[in-house]
Amino acid sequence: MSGPLDPQNFVALKLKKITPYNHNASKFTFELPDNQASNIPIASCIVVKSTDAEALKDGEGKPIIRPYTPISTPDTPGELTLLIKRYEAGNASKHIHSLKVGDSLSVKGPIAKFPYKINEFDEVAFIGGGTGIAPFYQVLTYALGNKENKTKFKLIFSNITEKDILLREELDALKAQFPETFDIVYLVDQPSEQWTGPSGYITAEHIKKYVGAPLTNIKIFVCGPPPQVASLAGAKDGPKQGVFGGILKDLGYTEEQVFKF
Repeated sequence: MSGPLDPQNFVALKLKKITPYNHNASKFTFELPDNQASNIPIASCIVVKSTDAEALKDGEGKPIIRPYTPISTPDTPGELTLLIKRYEAGNASKHIHSLKVGDSLSVKGPIAKFPYKINEFDEVAFIGGGTGIAPFYQVLTYALGNKENKTKFKLIFSNITEKDILLREELDALKAQFPETFDIVYLVDQPSEQWTGPSGYITAEHIKKYVGAPLTNIKIFVCGPPPQVASLAGAKDGPKQGVFGGILKDLGYTEEQVFKF
């Protein structure tokens, strides 16, 4: 694989810019050498660890390594951007949020997740929540930006409150630009009095209403907090897909129709 990243070895990337996004998430833009583009395939992720071996370790003294999906496009020159939410219990996210411009983070990848091909499916539904939006956004910007795309995309995206909805402005812009091929349903667990959309967790009724029956050439992608993924499609087994189950299986979807990021 040609490009500035290495799928076998960690490469230290310098933090170029931090852009606060909301109350607990920021965009972290890292510099790629010689103004190269990342060229990572769709869909893939990277894994990160602290450049300082002592700064981010688990209870056994091993380095903590976490996967993230860039939100910058693969052809963006000289930059790789991650959208990272700070979790109080998340040592990796807290470490990254402690970085300052000029500091570095060690990155390895890309790690291929799903070989997405334009027009392979008639319909694609993305179902998930929170920072699970990143791989969905990677596929969406790639596919909707392709003039040949005929696939219709539906996003069912749940969050705790309205202010927790990541990439909402970007997603709404995509929907406005591609109204025939992209639709969004936002859900929040704790709706405000002004909230007019659905609320609560994603249920079988939501999927039946907004996605429909599994009768067409459809692909379902699931990504979100582990309990949500387990509820929708069965728990993942580390990086493996794990046993298929949950709401989607109950609705008649097959294991081949569902992929867990």
